[in-house]
Amino acid sequence: MACRLADSMFLFMGPHQKPSGSHKILAHCSPGICYLKAERVIQKGIRHEQFLLPKRKSRVIQAVAIPVVPSPADTAEYRKQLAESYGFKQIGEPLPDNIKIKDIINTLPKKVFEIDDVKAWKSVLISVTSYALGLLMISKAPWYLLPLAWAWTGTAATGFFVIGHDCAHKAFSSNKLVEDIVGTLAFLPLIYPYEPWRFKHDQHHAKTNMLSEDTAWHPVWKEEFDSSPTLRKAITIGYGPLRPWMSIAHWLMWHFNLNKFRPSELKRVKISLACVFSFIAIGWPLIIYKTGIMGWVKFWLMPWLGYHFWMSVFTMVHHTAPHIPFKYSNEWNAAQAQLNGTIHCDYPRWVEILCHDISVHIPHHISPRIPSYNLRAAHKSLKENWGKYLNEATWNWRLMKTILTECHVYDQEQNYVPFDKLAPEESQPITFLRKAMPDYA
Repeated sequence: MACRLADSMFLFMGPHQKPSGSHKILAHCSPGICYLKAERVIQKGIRHEQFLLPKRKSRVIQAVAIPVVPSPADTAEYRKQLAESYGFKQIGEPLPDNIKIKDIINTLPKKVFEIDDVKAWKSVLISVTSYALGLLMISKAPWYLLPLAWAWTGTAATGFFVIGHDCAHKAFSSNKLVEDIVGTLAFLPLIYPYEPWRFKHDQHHAKTNMLSEDTAWHPVWKEEFDSSPTLRKAITIGYGPLRPWMSIAHWLMWHFNLNKFRPSELKRVKISLACVFSFIAIGWPLIIYKTGIMGWVKFWLMPWLGYHFWMSVFTMVHHTAPHIPFKYSNEWNAAQAQLNGTIHCDYPRWVEILCHDISVHIPHHISPRIPSYNLRAAHKSLKENWGKYLNEATWNWRLMKTILTECHVYDQEQNYVPFDKLAPEESQPITFLRKAMPDYA
């Protein structure tokens, strides 16, 4: 807890001696009381031994008890106001530094880690059936209902991604070969290379909300924003109105470049890429042959864009908020990043069913080995044991507006600085979003 000392208070090193500029004051605080110890500071260019004091001359004195006033960010009322402003249901208390990931995992019931083959294959059946139904809807729907059919089909396609996601985390089957086959096949309609994604996604889990090292969303660097007018304009649009589809850029940049992978990973990466390119070479011409170019747009491209909408939104909402910091590796704390820095968000129930509860995301970051069908039970346990530390929201306009208009350029003190504060004359897309997006929470 921060200690606040009265300006008039000073510490004596000995009788009638005030601390000079060469002294430093060390403070250890318990509720309401600060214990102070004065030591000499080592001055530059002078040997340390010259300033060591004999132990008998060191004195620890209990200062006058001064009430310690918590900072506004530590109060429940302040967090409540912040939550309402950002579109959250709850902003969690800061997690103490001494809490480790294993401490949190140890509170989870063992059954949430158990793989159930029936439930796993049931999720496959749900995704295949809902996707097939979506294609049928697209084929039968009049033009004015096509957006609804695309929304359903794109959401169903996101379910394929979640199945592959479970496979990558060894949370689908006890048979590794089955997981690799199912994961590869589940990703093919999305033309996502399974192994390259798996390698980079493991890095996201190991370094969640770590500056530079995290492979998912992270703030824009100011140097990058200032580097050129063209790049600034692209970044402003990409992190503003196009942010719900920015996973497309991530997909292109991270998963097809062999230089981003270790030599030991390249064989599996190349196999996945060969599968994806084979699907493109066979599947796309077949779709075009049967339905024409517009059929390819209707039956594949539009649902694929719908999938990327959810891919972007889920990942963005899970880890992006003005109060959640990205940190350098030497300041980073795993438990704080995974429990305190990951957001639980409730979506419409049909979305959660088709996407196999991937939005129940905090337990997944506590342990990726929890299968998707056990995430709700794991979250219930976290609520019971760690509830006051959780960040929770229901998907709403204000939440999205906060992310799209506020969470832009990295700042060590504020976490984020909006584009329109740094370059107001060049941030028309952000200004437009501030005016156009509703504030409904």
